[in-house]
Amino acid sequence: MSGIITKVKAIEDYIIGWRRSFHKEPELSGQEYKTQAKIMAELDKLGIPYRKVGNTSLIAVLKGAKEGKTLVLRGDIDALPIHEEADLEGDYKSVNPGVMHACGHDAHAAMLLGAARILADMKEELAGEVRFFFQEGEETSSGAQKIIEAGGMEGVDACFGLHGIAELETGYYNVVPGYRMSGCDTIGVIFEGVSGHGSTPHLGKDTIHPACHFVIDLQGIVGKNVDPRQPAVLSVGKIRGGTRANIIAKSTEVDISMRYFDPKVRETLFAAIQRHAKAIADAYEIKAEVVIKESSPSLYNDEELAKIADQAAAKVFGPERNLPVEKLMISEDMACYFRKAKGVFAFVGLRNEGKGCIYPLHHEKFILDEDYLKYGTAWHVQFALDYLKGESN
Repeated sequence: MSGIITKVKAIEDYIIGWRRSFHKEPELSGQEYKTQAKIMAELDKLGIPYRKVGNTSLIAVLKGAKEGKTLVLRGDIDALPIHEEADLEGDYKSVNPGVMHACGHDAHAAMLLGAARILADMKEELAGEVRFFFQEGEETSSGAQKIIEAGGMEGVDACFGLHGIAELETGYYNVVPGYRMSGCDTIGVIFEGVSGHGSTPHLGKDTIHPACHFVIDLQGIVGKNVDPRQPAVLSVGKIRGGTRANIIAKSTEVDISMRYFDPKVRETLFAAIQRHAKAIADAYEIKAEVVIKESSPSLYNDEELAKIADQAAAKVFGPERNLPVEKLMISEDMACYFRKAKGVFAFVGLRNEGKGCIYPLHHEKFILDEDYLKYGTAWHVQFALDYLKGESN
């Protein structure tokens, strides 16, 4: 193992303290003002300059003693609208009713602060620039785009990020090249007809009945249009239509979550949804409008960076710790940065049955093993050092 994990262990209480501070006062996406203020105060102490972007995001910049490449390290800072039911040891349970760090972003922010502190102390050894993105709104797939629009990715050569997961035990990790997390779009299909009295449906143009046919028909799109070797999911999560039982529904809306890896599959799915919606609308003499709202593109790990990340992790975790994890159908807006520069995103184990750290992300009883924080922090630092030095075998 490298000396970096030793440096991190020396400030482990500092990292845990920050994680608990963030956990106690969680804030929803785009509302992370207190979290932002805490991070700014600490960056001031560390002597790392920063600027505010978006609503509550921060871009901090650490320039090394020598010229070189520019690397982004990213930590998301938002919480979820979930009432916490976790049995925590210590007085740091959420004090904001109905808001909880159930996805571990409190840990991500704390690890990034820890990495910033270590790297600031090693500034003379750095060749290049490290940008720390403390990012709002990952849960709403809005934060990364705000940083990009503010010029955060200008001149960036590579990106590194990670996420704690309960599928792996603490002390283990996963990083491999290729697709790792799905792209996600929300699609709204709006059927427009003619209102009328429920007793005379022939005088109106109902939209609820056609919308129901569309939802049933939708499930055949993946099976009949997409290569079965390509994962894809279409889920209807919401239907809104009508006002009263005795009024023919003039308008009905169907909200679909569309997930994919290959961008060509995305194009196929969207075209098929449009085609099927129009065909059903025509059959019932109504109109259909299809609106797509992109959330996050699919996340693809660069092969070279995945190799550097794996080698860096071996120095931190030890050998034989990179375990298989199947690519996930959940999405992550870290992928937005990868459109601007190559990147790598890793998974880090936080499961510990002895401590009750067994619940999945977004669960009201989610607890993470704080022992994992030192590994994630050290991995940020080791990757930055190795990448900026150009180390890979």
